[in-house]
Amino acid sequence: MLDSKSGIPIAILDGNWIMAVRTAGLSATAAKHMARKDSSVAAFIGCGVEAKSHLQAFSDLFPLKEIRLFGRGQSNIDSLCEDAISRSLTPVVCGSGEEAVTGADLVISSVTYSANLVPFLDPNWLKPGSFSAITDLAEPWNKDSFPALEQITIDDLEQEAALPNKLAPPEIVTGDLSGLILGKFVGRKEDSDRNAFIFRGHAMGDLALSVIAFQRSSKGIN
Repeated sequence: MLDSKSGIPIAILDGNWIMAVRTAGLSATAAKHMARKDSSVAAFIGCGVEAKSHLQAFSDLFPLKEIRLFGRGQSNIDSLCEDAISRSLTPVVCGSGEEAVTGADLVISSVTYSANLVPFLDPNWLKPGSFSAITDLAEPWNKDSFPALEQITIDDLEQEAALPNKLAPPEIVTGDLSGLILGKFVGRKEDSDRNAFIFRGHAMGDLALSVIAFQRSSKGIN
């Protein structure tokens, strides 16, 4: 981080931490408006850094009892299971994405991008009333089936309009996160609605969190 006036370096921050906290914060903000308050089962597709930060955020927001895990790295799966147990949650390791998301109240997908990634998640599997936080550009999802969702919110309409690789077909996107928070539309109309927040992130979010972290550190606040 550089001083805005002098250009002198004033801090070096952990980019992984910034990414994890910022991403989970966006998902949690959307979930407050879009998810059912009684959500108790969460499915994690991808078990890395972002899954761990989402587990922390979502277990503080919802009365979670069980988490389901589907991922590739055994060490990541084991670590996420340990985090769940430390929060008195029951971890269930699943053999497929379909097994994990079917019947889950909350779905968090944070699959690492790969040029060879073939979509393996279908919105039609989602439980009525579920909420999905899709942090991975929706690359693991069958986008042709997104019309099965009652509502899709993205992080920023202006940013999305300028990019060629759309997160979802524009005609089925309800609005963006700022519109949701400002009350321009409701996050959930019916208890049975299947809703999703699909996002790619915004550089301003990383910068804002970096500034807050620096300011708190300078004041000796953890």
